[in-house]
Amino acid sequence: MTRGARAVEDAIRKANERGEAALIPFIEGGDPDLSATEDLLWALAEAGADVIELGFPFSDPLADGPVIQEAAQRALRHNPTIDQFLDLVAKLRQKGFKVPLVIMGYLNPFFRYGLENFARRSRDVGLDGAIIPDLPLEEAKPWLKIARKHKLASILLAAPTTPPERLEKIAKASSGFLYYVSITGITGTKKAIPEELALKLDLAKELSPVPVAVGFGISNPEQVKALSLHADAIIVGSAIVKLIARHAEERKKLPELVGRFVKELKEATKR
Repeated sequence: MTRGARAVEDAIRKANERGEAALIPFIEGGDPDLSATEDLLWALAEAGADVIELGFPFSDPLADGPVIQEAAQRALRHNPTIDQFLDLVAKLRQKGFKVPLVIMGYLNPFFRYGLENFARRSRDVGLDGAIIPDLPLEEAKPWLKIARKHKLASILLAAPTTPPERLEKIAKASSGFLYYVSITGITGTKKAIPEELALKLDLAKELSPVPVAVGFGISNPEQVKALSLHADAIIVGSAIVKLIARHAEERKKLPELVGRFVKELKEATKR
């Protein structure tokens, strides 16, 4: 089976060929614990997720809003390690889990683990790539080189304030997909999507050789439906994490509740 950056991009392209935007749900790994995370990942896959973003908790998640910050704090109580996350991915792949998985985390834990070691083990266990939001293009070359060597997706971020010339450079350096941040600021659910976002996404798609995924602030099927006309993939995080927090005590029902919501989001990606 194809893995790595190719698997991520192919999953998005195949969804587009079906007349859909790809759906990329995010959950915070280890919230409420890693056993629950495993069950939730299966639920996301069964609900139709095309790619899944798995958060690695960090003590200072500067790009994240209160919902994901609180999820990270809950997860950190278990003292999670990168090895535990990679072991979980290996376990999932051994059981036949096919959906591409990318990890979203901040640079410090990966740097301390060793970027080369992290990339090599990620490839070996079947993790397909990484999103490191505090790693700007100018400082990303060592990681991009290592990720390319191990055929991992190295997903960089662009924002509405990114000038076209820089946007094109970021897109060309990305693999798997380009993460386009829909708003300036931090993650979190928003009631409305900025009107000018559609035009900015159309431009990003013109400039990018890889699929363009839009995230931050997308929280309901209506927003997914509107943005599916302008983006190759839609990322939904805080709304799912909030649902998990609300029903964390209902452990047996949690995968079903999350799966039902993600199915609604996936249905809305049909153009």
